[in-house]
Amino acid sequence: MAESATAVPATMAAMLLTGHGDVEKLHYREDAKTPTPGPGEVLVQVTATAKNNTDRKAREGLYPTKEKGDVTSFAMGKTPTLTFPRIQGADVAGRIVAVGEGVEAERIGQRGLLDFNIYADERRDINLTPDYYGHGSDGGYAEYIAVPADQFHHVPNPELRDAELASMGMCSYQTAYHMMTSARVSAGERVLVSGASGGVGTALIQLCRIVGAIPYAVSQPDKAEALIALGAEAVIDRGNLPTFVERVLEATGGQPIDAVMDLVGGEMTDLFIDTMIVDMQSRHTYPRLSIAGASGGNLSEIMWTRIYLYQVQIFGVSHGTREEAEQLIDWIRGGELKPVLHAAFRLSELHAAEHYFVNRSSNYLGKIVIVPDAQWEAHGALFALTSTQEPHA
Repeated sequence: MAESATAVPATMAAMLLTGHGDVEKLHYREDAKTPTPGPGEVLVQVTATAKNNTDRKAREGLYPTKEKGDVTSFAMGKTPTLTFPRIQGADVAGRIVAVGEGVEAERIGQRGLLDFNIYADERRDINLTPDYYGHGSDGGYAEYIAVPADQFHHVPNPELRDAELASMGMCSYQTAYHMMTSARVSAGERVLVSGASGGVGTALIQLCRIVGAIPYAVSQPDKAEALIALGAEAVIDRGNLPTFVERVLEATGGQPIDAVMDLVGGEMTDLFIDTMIVDMQSRHTYPRLSIAGASGGNLSEIMWTRIYLYQVQIFGVSHGTREEAEQLIDWIRGGELKPVLHAAFRLSELHAAEHYFVNRSSNYLGKIVIVPDAQWEAHGALFALTSTQEPHA
């Protein structure tokens, strides 16, 4: 039986995804049923939920099958777990307002951040069938969400506002960290970060610095100042592909990249590999490429002879592990990771947020967050878009 300190309403506001398609499939309702925490769960009053590209891909059904032109719902198991209607939103910040059976009542009132994974088992070191809140179960585009108590991590840090905490959510930060742990990135190594201005990219830059690696960011020139301030050693313009490798080597002083964190795919992946194998005699480790996105295209033309002759190690990355999530929470609590928050939108304005996310301004950096309308003045208004659309960092 659930225990709460205050009365929880029977219904709530939520954005319901009713099927695959464009934003017209997202319907704002104020009469959705409020979830009840089950055994081992907590009920969280949502104050902010970060927007991720995976929301759009799941909504549009953009996960490809073996057939090049076909797409489907994301499904690592035997059957898809995305059913409709579904409340999306993975990176949830908020406060516990009720607890289920077996959870200490003292947790009521705690502010925290959700580990967004739906884990298939209790293993802490591996996650082979990743699913997540907002996909296989309802997420944070609502006023309340019920989640496992051990995956809602207390983050009391008073200097972090709730919207800022949501911008550091696990969907981006855990993906970034798992890219690095898969490729065994270590101190002193040169790491090329593609898609550096997005949520995963900005997380990668910070995480490289935490472990002592040297991040080189691939982005637009007008974002160089902000990315260098965040920790990038240099920013390489992603344009003018024929000279891309030359410009990377100029930034590194002629030294090859040790590991690439690829969020782009498409024609860039082969160039990324070039930055690692240009001078094998000066290397001390195998070239490593972690890929966790394909914003530049789902198909890449790569000569496999180059992969095996140069011993390039490739790691496909999706989500991460319990151990990695807990390490990230420790770094957030310790102030070693900083929020990179671009702007906030009301939950009722999610259509506008989706359009803004796809058609990003040139100064877009970091994350946007979605705040329930009832929480807007307390947690969202400060981060509303300005006339110049400047990021909040």
